[in-house]
Amino acid sequence: MIFRSPELTEQELQVIARIDRVRDALHDQLPEQHRWVGLLRRVMLARAIRGSNSIEGYNVTLDDAVAAVAGEPPLDAEDEAWRAVVGYRDAMTYVLQLADDAHFVYDENLLRSLHYMMLCHALDKSPGRWRPGSVFVVDEATHEIVYTGPDAIEVPDLVHELVEDLRAVDRVPPMVKAAMAHLNLVMIHPFRDGNGRMARCLQTLVLAREGIVASPFVSIEEYLGANTEAYYKVLAEVGQGTWQPQRDARLWIRFVLTAHYRQAQTMVRRAEEAERRWTLLTQEAHKLRLPERSVPALFNASLRFRLRNADYREVAEVNDNIAGRDLSRLVEAGMLAAKGERRGRYYVATPRLAALNESIKAERKPVEDPFEMPLGETLGL
Repeated sequence: MIFRSPELTEQELQVIARIDRVRDALHDQLPEQHRWVGLLRRVMLARAIRGSNSIEGYNVTLDDAVAAVAGEPPLDAEDEAWRAVVGYRDAMTYVLQLADDAHFVYDENLLRSLHYMMLCHALDKSPGRWRPGSVFVVDEATHEIVYTGPDAIEVPDLVHELVEDLRAVDRVPPMVKAAMAHLNLVMIHPFRDGNGRMARCLQTLVLAREGIVASPFVSIEEYLGANTEAYYKVLAEVGQGTWQPQRDARLWIRFVLTAHYRQAQTMVRRAEEAERRWTLLTQEAHKLRLPERSVPALFNASLRFRLRNADYREVAEVNDNIAGRDLSRLVEAGMLAAKGERRGRYYVATPRLAALNESIKAERKPVEDPFEMPLGETLGL
């Protein structure tokens, strides 16, 4: 027996409908022909990877998370955290590749393979293999055991039941189905390590296969990373310390729906800001007689990313010599400031460029809690 989805209330169904409406609005805001959409997509995947790994204590800067997505070396990350981020990037990239795969099928070996991608840098943690013995979750602050997983001998059968549940054709809304997959995997705790990351990755996989997230724009890893304490609290409340699949999962479902709603609202806001930022930067580049190809780099720098010569070459699609000349012009124009020397040199936004970004952020609206909104209320999106 595994955890089962509760019968949804009218309020929960309306929240799901609200999330769908926000996502419809988001879809209209992200036309692929706009260059800033690709830049935003990369940043969002980086945020998801960074958020999921931060929950496990593997912390990297957003600059380094973006570097991981781009296949570039890190600027600051420590070796262990960097390897964890790269492993999660590989697994997430594969998940997004599977979104529309006509030959896709859920099975246990898929889960084991994703786990191996994440932890292949740590062979002592048995990547790709079920745990051989007991597993305990320990509160790092108090050193107390807060959760004990089911016996290792039960793991293969429980994971098989989870896979069969994912294969089943039912009327459970996709977001709820994905949330239940997350809950069951993290409670079964089938691996020696990396169970939380695997559960979050599996949730994104289910969303991708259900057609909700064919890109990283609406996954909730970033939200969970920013709300780790609340995330752990709701799992502890549902789990109550041991494997008890008969317990009610409603509190978890509501937490996940809130995460989806807030993340979707955040993405609508970011899309609006990105379009406004691109327009202002294009106007500024024209006024300063800067090449139009410099706008993508200024876009990234305005978001407080550090910019290397290699980064500029990629987004501007130029060679090393042209990139060097363009970057010098951007420094002379007061848009970028150079830091470091020679191969270690990078560029950051000047106060002038940062002020432009702050003017856009000043217009932000607060993100709402869907369960605090009256039933039937529309979003006006």
